[in-house]
Amino acid sequence: MVDVAAPPARPVAAPPAPAVAPRRPGRLLGLGGRALHRSAALLTLAAIWETAPRAGLVDRVFLPPLSEVLAAWWELLRSGQLADHVGASGTRSLTGLALAVVTAIPLGLLIGWYRPLADLLSPLLEVFRNTAALALLPVFVLILGLGETSKIALVVYACSWPILLNTIAGVKGVDPLLIRSARSMGLNHLRLFQKVILPAAVPTVFTGVRLAGAYSILVLVAAEMVGAKAGLGYLVNYAQYNFAIPDMYAGIITISAIGLVVNQLLVAGERRFSTWRVDVTTV
Repeated sequence: MVDVAAPPARPVAAPPAPAVAPRRPGRLLGLGGRALHRSAALLTLAAIWETAPRAGLVDRVFLPPLSEVLAAWWELLRSGQLADHVGASGTRSLTGLALAVVTAIPLGLLIGWYRPLADLLSPLLEVFRNTAALALLPVFVLILGLGETSKIALVVYACSWPILLNTIAGVKGVDPLLIRSARSMGLNHLRLFQKVILPAAVPTVFTGVRLAGAYSILVLVAAEMVGAKAGLGYLVNYAQYNFAIPDMYAGIITISAIGLVVNQLLVAGERRFSTWRVDVTTV
C-alpha cells in the first residue's frame, strides 16, 4: 500500500483588526479644558469687575462695569483714536527696546567674558543700576527736550539694565565643567564662546529681554503722561483729567493687553533660540 500524504493545511487568515476611532474630539476637549483652566482667573476677574459696581459694592462712577469699559474701548477703536495712540506708543517702545537689545547684549557678553573689563566697569554699573529711570526723566527732558528723542532715550536706559545684568549673569553662570570639557576637546576661544557660552546663556538673556519688554511699556506710559500729545499714557492721563473714566480704563486694558502680547512673543522667541532645552513639567 502506498501512503498518500495529507494535503498541507491552509493558513488561516487573521481576522481584520477593528478600526480605531479617531481621537480628535477628545484632543480638542483636552485643549479646550486647558485653555479654560488657564483663563479661569481672568474670567473670574471679569465677572467680579462686572458685578461689583452693579451690586453697589464699589462706586460705579470711579469703577464702571466692564461692559461699559469695553463699549468705550470699542468706540475709541472705531473712531481711530486708539489706533493712533497705540501706534505712537508702540513705535517709541519698540524702538527703545530694539536699541537696548542691540547695545546691551553685546556689552553684557563682553563684560561677562572678559574679567578685566568687568573689573573696570563694575563700579560704574553699580552706580547707574540703582538709579531709577523715572528719576532721570527731568534730566532727559532738559537735555533732549520734550520730543520723541527724550522718550526713546528713557526707554533705552530703562530696558538696558535688565538685559545687561541678565546677560552678564548668564555668561558667568555657565557650568565650569562644560567649559573645561570644551577646552579639553581643543576648542579655541571663539568656538568655545560660540558653541558653549552663547547657548548656555540664552535662557538668562531672554529673561532679561522679557523684563525689558515690560519696562519699555511701563516707563514709556509714565513719560507720556508728562509731555506728549499722543500715546497710551497721554490717553490715560487725558481721560483722567476730563473725568472720562471708561476711556481711562480702556487705555489701561490696552496697555495690559499689549504687555501680554509682547511677553508671549518673547517667550516664543526664547523657545526658538533654545530648542536644545528640555521642558520639565510637574503635575
